[in-house]
Amino acid sequence: MHQLAYTAPVLLVLAAAEGIYLWLQRSDRFDWRDYFASLGDVIGRAVVTRVLGLGIAGSVLAFVFAHRVATVPMHMWWAWPLLVVLHDLCYYAMHRADHRVAWFWASHAAHHSTNGFHLSAAYRLGWTSRITSNAVFFAPLAWLGFPVPAILLVTAANLLYQFWLHTELIGKLGWLEWVLNTPSHHRVHHASNAPYLDRNYGGVFIVWDRLFGSFAAEQAGEPCRYGLTEPLLSHNPFRIATHGWWLLWRKVRGARGTWARVMAAIGPP
Repeated sequence: MHQLAYTAPVLLVLAAAEGIYLWLQRSDRFDWRDYFASLGDVIGRAVVTRVLGLGIAGSVLAFVFAHRVATVPMHMWWAWPLLVVLHDLCYYAMHRADHRVAWFWASHAAHHSTNGFHLSAAYRLGWTSRITSNAVFFAPLAWLGFPVPAILLVTAANLLYQFWLHTELIGKLGWLEWVLNTPSHHRVHHASNAPYLDRNYGGVFIVWDRLFGSFAAEQAGEPCRYGLTEPLLSHNPFRIATHGWWLLWRKVRGARGTWARVMAAIGPP
């Protein structure tokens, strides 16, 4: 999102600092090709967004807000905390769909394509999320009367919060693990081990996963194995951005009959 553009240089520097630290500690713990692949993803996403201007989420949110059932007074003390909590619930639904609906996964797979787990993975988001338009999961917030700029601002803040979750340098954080999404919980989310697969979808809070049965804790006896279940070894940003779509196309093309093709696109990946 464009709200994150101003923070991008800081995030890139912090990710590089983590890489330098790991490289100095033990050189085989950090793959600089992975760092630059994520940097290429950022640049490619900016170019695609600027050139094509893809996306309907903003228009959809504006349309829904025009037909809202109420208007939330954002100057009230409770309005912003309520928006943060409800927004994270919507984010949970969107993120779960990203993993359980093939159409959304085709774009989201880019984020999980790194076979390591470092801060640079946080901004490897692929180039095509505006095509899938999964941001329409936030439409209920506009319908309830939260202004669209406020929704977009909280979305940016939610994504910015998740930056620090993408690291192995921070261990478990005690009682905070019960409420917040933490690096430990997010390591599980990025793991492709069977016990960890498709778990911990929350953005800021982990309570949604605990409530809806998608939570898994990081176990000392089960180290996280990162990346896709079928690892993508390429560091080419174009390959990373299009890999999921290529797999989806093969799946849909191989299905027999119209209904089978539809289910191949909207069923589990």
